[in-house]
Parts: sequence; C-alpha cells; structure tokens
Amino acid sequence: MNAIEEKLWDYIDGTCSAEERESIGKLIAGDAVYQKKYRELLALNAEFLAVELDEPSMAFTYNVMETIRTENAMQPLKARVDKRIIRGLGVFFALTIGILLVYVLTQVNWSAENTIPVQFDFTLPKIPDYLNGNVLMAFIFVDIIVALYLFDSYLRKKLTHKTAH
Repeated sequence: MNAIEEKLWDYIDGTCSAEERESIGKLIAGDAVYQKKYRELLALNAEFLAVELDEPSMAFTYNVMETIRTENAMQPLKARVDKRIIRGLGVFFALTIGILLVYVLTQVNWSAENTIPVQFDFTLPKIPDYLNGNVLMAFIFVDIIVALYLFDSYLRKKLTHKTAH
C-alpha cells in the first residue's frame, strides 16, 4: 500500500486528525489521481460493509458445547492426596505399635522359670445358641442389600457403556 492509499483509508475510516482531513479533502477535490483512487477505495469499502459475516448455526454451537460437557463428565474426578497426611498416619501407627510393644516387653517377667506346666481351660462356644431366627433374618437382610447394590452398579456400568458408544 502506498502513501496515497494510506491517507485515503485514514480519511474514509475517519482516523485522521481534522487538519489532515481538510488537506486530504482538498487533494481529492483538486487532483484527479486522488479522486480516482478515492472512488475505488469507497467502492471497496462499500463492498466490505455489504459482506455478511458467516456464523455457525445455533445447533452447531449447542452440539459442540454438549460434546465438551459430556467429555468432561466422563473423565473421573481426580483427588489429590497430600503425602504429608499419609506420612503422618504412618508415623502415628508406627509409634502406637512401638509403644505397645515396649509396654508388653516391660511387663514380661523375664526371671520366671517354666517349672509349672501351663494348662489352658478353654472351651469353644456353642454356636447353635447364637444362630437363632433374628440372626438369620439379619444375615439374609444384609445379603439382599449387598445383592441389590451390586446389581445396581452392574446396570449403571452397562448404561454408561451404552451411552459412550
């Protein structure tokens, strides 16, 4: 683009100062080259203004947004586990086990001799006493709840697999 075109575009767009606008107006009125170029650029500017911008349809935008939403929904949420918490729990349990071990070892009588044979008086509990009707009903109830939970999770996996394809 040459200097004439730049000046004329500034004049057409209205981005020049008032003094430049006045001087360019005089050049257009007095010079045939400026007049010819001014008419060409005015025609080109009118064509630019007449052109309609292409926009995607509403359905296209909706489909794109739905695709993005379903892709994000299918990704599992990732929980970040702080390693300091894990280490703290490990240290707590290690200290607890260590303290219990030290306590047990300090309570043992190390000087006692094993001259008396150890006899254990241990009898097994009678299991039929514990298996009454209420226990069996509770056991069956818990089994039914677990079976329904597993069946529901199976159906949900099947449904999500079917919608993903």
